[in-house]
Amino acid sequence: MVIDFTPLRERKVKAGEFASRYSLADIRETAVAGITFMRELIADLDDADVTFDPIDPEANDPHARPGEEHIGWSIAHLIVHVTASTEEGAALASVLARGIPYPNDVRLRYETDWRSVTKKSTLEQRLNESLRMRLAFIDSMPDKPSNATVKRSDRFVELYGETDYKATFIFGLMHEFGHHEQMAEVKRQAIEGRKAVAAR
Repeated sequence: MVIDFTPLRERKVKAGEFASRYSLADIRETAVAGITFMRELIADLDDADVTFDPIDPEANDPHARPGEEHIGWSIAHLIVHVTASTEEGAALASVLARGIPYPNDVRLRYETDWRSVTKKSTLEQRLNESLRMRLAFIDSMPDKPSNATVKRSDRFVELYGETDYKATFIFGLMHEFGHHEQMAEVKRQAIEGRKAVAAR
């Protein structure tokens, strides 16, 4: 079963209760579905399309480099970002499932520099790599996972409650799926741009 994140996204349920509704098999299926969506998204695109800079009036990234806070994100940028987020959640979930206390003061995250991704083939490689990694983190979990939780800010706990290994993995996936509509819109703009150039 592919997870429907709506109740968690709308904060109608706490993370622990939400995660208890799903098995690791569901998380695996959802992790695969995310990759499938992105593979299909770029299947008919070329190098120029995946690096196309869209118009995004809502762009606002306070963590970006100076001068890049309000740029639209290309499909390449979006894919390296969301795959890094899911892998981070998967890595932390593996730690928690094995009963290892984790203070969360150092993030288990690496994100490919989107500026280095200039070809569709590089994105395809990134997706294949991300699928292998996220499934490997699931396979690293013991038969009887621990109920250990990760340390979060008081504000986070107030909003979502405590997060165990399943909830932690699910948060990474929810972030990824939350960008799907944005990816589809960037693809639409890229194709329209390509058609406009061809018509000149």
